[in-house]
Amino acid sequence: MSDVFQQALAEALPLLKEVQKGIKSAPKASQTALKRLRKAATTRPAAAVQPLPPPPATEWTWELLEKAILGCVKCPNLVASRTQVVFGVGNRSAELMFIGEAPGAEEDKQGEPFVGKSGQLITKIIEAMGFTRDDIFIANVMKCRPDMPGEESGNRKPKGEEMATCLPWLREQVRLVKPRAMVALGATAAEGLLGETRLIRDIRGTWLEFEGIPVMVTYHPAYLLRNQTITEKRKVWEDMLLVLKKLGRKITPKQERFFTTAAQ
Repeated sequence: MSDVFQQALAEALPLLKEVQKGIKSAPKASQTALKRLRKAATTRPAAAVQPLPPPPATEWTWELLEKAILGCVKCPNLVASRTQVVFGVGNRSAELMFIGEAPGAEEDKQGEPFVGKSGQLITKIIEAMGFTRDDIFIANVMKCRPDMPGEESGNRKPKGEEMATCLPWLREQVRLVKPRAMVALGATAAEGLLGETRLIRDIRGTWLEFEGIPVMVTYHPAYLLRNQTITEKRKVWEDMLLVLKKLGRKITPKQERFFTTAAQ
């Protein structure tokens, strides 16, 4: 009961009792008093507004995730120019993931990441580590090839907003794979995955994290194809040795000597 109604009732009760005893004739209520009573009678405390529960989070399975990624239309320009979405390949329970930046022209045609010359080099690195390509899960930050308006060939660097739009798909892939370690290939992959803008030379060889998972950033294989010196190859291999140690893999003396003068 509101305070206004209680006050009006307290004023009216004595008069009503006197009328009942015949002491006074029935009083005529003033318009002001009637208005106060009507207001008091219709005033109710507002019911607390209950917020709607948040929509349930999607329980992603590989089947649902693949269907969602292959049907993604978040970037209309990329949807219009792509041949197909490049989902990712390999062991979906892998202990190690390799992450690139985006599909190139050849990957866009074949629907698989790292299939050109860079892919051949990645395969060699994986095998030198003691794995097969099928042991690793390989994916890109972006699932569509960046469009090339007015160009027939070539590849362009993905834009930051493009990678940010696509990153949630990769995040769900990582959550399903549950790798023990990840390798980010190149500065653009490091930027898209980790938000890193430092030069590769300043961050390679040190462990970073994505979703609590250790990440090793190293040079992109395309860089090694352009700089085929033993010193640059050794830098990448030293990064891979750190990955093997993180995974608890036994490193042979031969592996230790790869890309050194002792191995020549």
